[in-house]
Amino acid sequence: MSTGSVRCYRLEHRTIYRYSEPVTLSHQQLHLTPRPLVYQRSPAHEVTITPAPTYRRERTDAFGNPVTEIAIESAHSTLEIVARSVVEVARRELPEADGTAPWEAMREALAYRAGWRPDPLALEATEFMFESPHARVKRDLRAYASDCFRPERSVLEAAQALMNKIHAEFKFDPEATTTTTPVMTFFKQKRGVCQDFTHFMISCLRSTGLAARYVSGYLVNRPAPGKQRPVGAEASHAWVALFVPGSGWIELDPTNNVLPSREHITLGWGRDFSDVTPLRGVINGGGEQTLAVKVTVEAEADRESWNIGMME
Repeated sequence: MSTGSVRCYRLEHRTIYRYSEPVTLSHQQLHLTPRPLVYQRSPAHEVTITPAPTYRRERTDAFGNPVTEIAIESAHSTLEIVARSVVEVARRELPEADGTAPWEAMREALAYRAGWRPDPLALEATEFMFESPHARVKRDLRAYASDCFRPERSVLEAAQALMNKIHAEFKFDPEATTTTTPVMTFFKQKRGVCQDFTHFMISCLRSTGLAARYVSGYLVNRPAPGKQRPVGAEASHAWVALFVPGSGWIELDPTNNVLPSREHITLGWGRDFSDVTPLRGVINGGGEQTLAVKVTVEAEADRESWNIGMME
């Protein structure tokens, strides 16, 4: 455990759907509540919905993320959902990159074999080793990452080298992809947004035999002195978490080539984007629809220190 100053943010995530025809029934699932973590807490949070839902339930999904489920059974032409939170974020505690075990040992620690008796954290991590709707496991991706994963190189050094390579060779371009663009298309065109960078790095890590998950959240638009303005700070952001036995989950942001710290606010995580979309659901009616999303994060004064630990 360690201590460090805590940064406090006031966050607003506003989503507005407008429909050309009335919607008579809407069922939605919201991932808009910051996840409680050893380095993050939210002393104030609310989600307001217009029109008021007929049904509303708070629950936890299969990955431990807080979820709000709603149903609106009255006719409506607009749907507005506003999530407001006060979030306090402390610095993540990280091991020295060259102090982690060789990546081959990490791969072997997660590989199934006769008589394998993994600890609960390692067993849970194996869920994030395989293909999922937006992540692929392919030889081409393993080959792309192979120069970073040299023999006997420490796993965190290798992962950081892969992050550096992706950041250098791929370009952030919000016009190049959509939420459904396949990861191999991004690999070919080398242009996209944070979701694409994250899916691609996850795919490379899984193709190498490691466990990696998709983290959804926000990036604060407050660059460090002498640093460039971060990319992806105007909307929802995404980054990678790599499982390192003995150290837990270590986060990497390939879009900005940084290890997330107090400027990254976590909503939740899953296998890929499809598990933690901010808003997902079905409607009856509606005709054509338009979507407007605005995210605002305001920094408040730093708070006093409190104990933090590794990511769960």
